[in-house]
Parts: sequence; structure tokens; C-alpha cells
Amino acid sequence: MVAQSHRFCIAPMMEWTDRHCRVLHRLLSARARLYTEMVTAEAVIRGDRARLIGFDAFEHPVALQLGGSEAAKLAEAAKIGADFGYDEINLNVGCPSDRVQSGRFGACLMREPELVAQCVAAMRSVVSIPVTVKCRIGVDDQEPEIALRTMLDLCVQAGVKVFAIHARKAWLEGLSPKENREIPPLNYGLMYAVKREHPELTIVLNGGIETLDQAERHLAHVDGVMVGRAAYHSPAILADVDAQFFSGSRADVDSVVEQYLRYVERQLRAGVPLNAMTKHLLNLFNGRPGARLFRRHLSENATRRGAGIDVLRDALAHLSIAHERAAA
Repeated sequence: MVAQSHRFCIAPMMEWTDRHCRVLHRLLSARARLYTEMVTAEAVIRGDRARLIGFDAFEHPVALQLGGSEAAKLAEAAKIGADFGYDEINLNVGCPSDRVQSGRFGACLMREPELVAQCVAAMRSVVSIPVTVKCRIGVDDQEPEIALRTMLDLCVQAGVKVFAIHARKAWLEGLSPKENREIPPLNYGLMYAVKREHPELTIVLNGGIETLDQAERHLAHVDGVMVGRAAYHSPAILADVDAQFFSGSRADVDSVVEQYLRYVERQLRAGVPLNAMTKHLLNLFNGRPGARLFRRHLSENATRRGAGIDVLRDALAHLSIAHERAAA
């Protein structure tokens, strides 16, 4: 039986799923699998590791996503990530940005499945935690039915058992990264077919999932779902994840905020600027009375030099005031 470890995942998103975002998401769901932003292997090897890949133990289960195409460097970075305590190392074979392409990693590697297999084999040889792949169904003029199956077959031979697949092609020229998330048509049918062909693999579907009910429908055909921008732009939906997908209980958003406040206070004492943490809260109260004033207060004040916890508390007061007026 395929493990349930990837039943609900929150996608790696550049400049979004940093450690502060992941703490908030973990407070909203104890069971969702979290992913870091993509970090290049070179950066992990030569950069400030504590800043780049440091994380709070509270975040488990959490995966480190790496970018790169040199097997030896990826193996070294994977070993570093494993030593940091990550639960999984994920290789990015799906990002279509120009910067990523220029470094010969991300979605352009869909054209080099043999190289991807060599990279994951090298990574697996030095770590005991799972090495997984996040990819597209193809790029440019590739035929997805062939490109995806070729990628999977070669990576399976290299020992990969978990694949997170964005169910769209990526066009490496002519479309921006944002357009690549929206314009190429989704091909869920191919994803379902691949799962039928590989019942022994864990297939996680990514792309176009906007609600938890949509996610649940996909789980009739695949092992897991990976939600990206919907989880970031409407993080309150994550409060229902444990109840809907793991027979757990629903998180209380107000209680989550109180816990996040305590986290913010600790991080402020460590020198982290307030805005680095409050930016992930901006959309948490969408639809609630006072949400607009809450967002405006944070946007105008959290970036100020020396901004402290009172800024966040004052922003939250707008929600309380609006609630009291609505109830009057």
C-alpha cells in the first residue's frame, strides 16, 4: 500500500514558502507536508546555510527542494539537507523561469531525463531519507504522454518512488512563469493514467487546485495533492485540511494567530524584521469584517524600521472592532 505521507502537500513557492510561512501553515495543519522554496545546490554548499535552509523543528514533516543539474553538487547539497534534519529532498524539474533555465535546472531538465536520473541516483547514494522529483508533464513541443513516462521510468530505475507532477506543460519561450501556471491546459487524465500504470508509486497531483473539495476529488485517482497559490492567497482553507484529509480536527484560526504571535515575538527578539513574518498573514482573514483594515494597517506599518509586535496587535484590533460592530 502506498504511504499516506504525501496525501496533502503545500507546494514550494519562491519568495513565499519561507520558514515563517511554513510555521503559519503548520499551525493551520499538523499533517500537511511542507516544502521549502527552491534553493540551488550551489547556494546550499557555499552560502549561509542557517539563513537559506534553517528551519524550526515544529515544521516537520518538511522537505527541502533543491535546484541544479550537477549530480555531485546535488549529492553534496542533499547530504547537507539531510544532516539539517529534513524529511525529504525534492529535485525541481518544473520551474520555467528564465533564471532557472540559464542555470540548466528546473523545467528545462524535462529534455534531459537521463541526467535527472543520474542526479537523483547520486543524491540517493548519500542520504537515507526519500529523494523525490517535482516535474511538469513536458515542455515546449514534447509529447506529454511520452515525456512524462520517460522521466518517470528513468527516475524509478534510479530509485525514486514519489513524484509531484504539475499537470501542465511548460513553455520555456514565449510565456512568463505566471503564464506557465495558467495558460497551458491541464491534463489530469494523463496523471490518472500514470497512477493506474504505476500503483506502486506515490503520485502527487499539482496544478489548478483551488479548493479542498477539488483536491478531494483528485484523491479518487492519485495518492496526493499539492496545493500552491490557493494555500497562500487563502491560507484559512488549511484550517480544514486535517479534518478533511486525515481524520483530525479543524484548526481554530484565532487560536492559530495567538500561537503565531508568540512565534513572532521570539523572532523579533532574534532580529527578524516584522514584515518578514506578517506578510504571510495578509490574506488569512479574507472575507471577515475588518480584513481590509487589517491588511492596510500591516502594509503601512510593518515595514517601518523598528516595527514591533504592537503593530500586529493593532492590526488585529481592526478585526475585533469590526466584529463587535457587526454584532451590535
